[in-house]
Amino acid sequence: MRTETTELSLKKITIFWLPLAGTWLMMSFEGPFIAAIIARLAEPKFNLAAYGVAFAIGLIVEAPIIMIMSAATSLVRDRLSFYKLRKFTYTLNFLITMIMLVILVPPVFNFLTRDLIGLQAEVSELTYGATALLLPWPAAIGYRRFYQGILIRQHATRRVAYGTVIRLLAMSTCASLLYVFGEWPGVYVGTAALSCGVLAEAITTRFMVHPFLARLSAPGSPEVIPLSYRTIIKFYYPLALTSMLTLGVHPIVTFFIGHSPQSLESLAVLPVINSLVFIFRGLGLSFQEVGIALMGDKLEHYYPIRRFAGILALSLAAGLTLIAFTPLGELWFRVVSGLSEELTTFARTPLMILALFPASSVWISLQRSILVNAGDTVPVTVATAIEVVIIVAVLSLCIHGLEWVGVIAAACAYFAGRVGANLFLYPATHKHVVARGPERTIS
Repeated sequence: MRTETTELSLKKITIFWLPLAGTWLMMSFEGPFIAAIIARLAEPKFNLAAYGVAFAIGLIVEAPIIMIMSAATSLVRDRLSFYKLRKFTYTLNFLITMIMLVILVPPVFNFLTRDLIGLQAEVSELTYGATALLLPWPAAIGYRRFYQGILIRQHATRRVAYGTVIRLLAMSTCASLLYVFGEWPGVYVGTAALSCGVLAEAITTRFMVHPFLARLSAPGSPEVIPLSYRTIIKFYYPLALTSMLTLGVHPIVTFFIGHSPQSLESLAVLPVINSLVFIFRGLGLSFQEVGIALMGDKLEHYYPIRRFAGILALSLAAGLTLIAFTPLGELWFRVVSGLSEELTTFARTPLMILALFPASSVWISLQRSILVNAGDTVPVTVATAIEVVIIVAVLSLCIHGLEWVGVIAAACAYFAGRVGANLFLYPATHKHVVARGPERTIS
């Protein structure tokens, strides 16, 4: 029989979550801002398509490091664990930067963009310059997410939000200056601004975390189990595989779209649609670190966390549905994003298909936080692999079998894949909740 406790309320969860939500919300507006600038410069269709491809390449390269924030939140408990995870992070940063350089070797890049994706020569050339401007981006992401994880572990979530404010200021300032005074193609303006912003955030985060590093207990403290590199690798590699599969699916989708009917239009609107959906989806993703930090080693706060997740999921789905099925959608695409009437019409149907996607993001964040707290990270990877397989299968069927327009096929594939991952993770998460027997918490 469960006992009642009052340790964690919805108010406390909200106070902890709001700065992280603000961080993701601010990052969510980054994409629409960049897309809106590109859409208002010369040859928007070509530049938006190049931006979507370059951004997809950047995402797949940064994938191995993206989960380091969750690892730092969970594992950094003393100075020794800090030093070891920091060395692990820096090593990964070096490796992904080398991968980025290999991709930028012209024969390799031309094979990827022209032979595999099937880009036109003009779009491929624009994509190359944009990818080069993103060179420092993946390592800077890894650096700042490592230190952000420590801030979250120390319950200093407001400082995470402050860093994102600096990022947006640096990004928007760079983009605005290049827009007004520069003569670069739009995709160069956008990717240069992205790199500038994340570098500024990484430096700011390092300064903000400094006081908290001094609070870490000395290595060898009897109450802390020493963290070994073997433990780090065992814990982290499923998370790294998860992010690689998650972010790696974007180039796969780009490849399929490149061979679909109306491929150029689809490639042009996809980053705009993704940017809007990410505003709502990001708020769901921000919940993952909340669950890791607050749920407790024995999942003792599972029930209030779950209740909060349910409220959040319904709210986000309702918000995106309102935009997708009302004139607000046209207002967003035409006025905010600067799309033409043709591309606006093109973007409406896939947005409707993805209206419930943010709710599934909250659900999977809750599921992953349960498994990370339980130290059972392998099912997270398997679920993501299932998600990718479903996405590829749906894309293949819809594009090659049914000859659907690429962006509509992509929207169906994204949603079907995520629901498949949610359903796969349900038994694994339910098992841990039942086995640990969390106390019923009043909220």
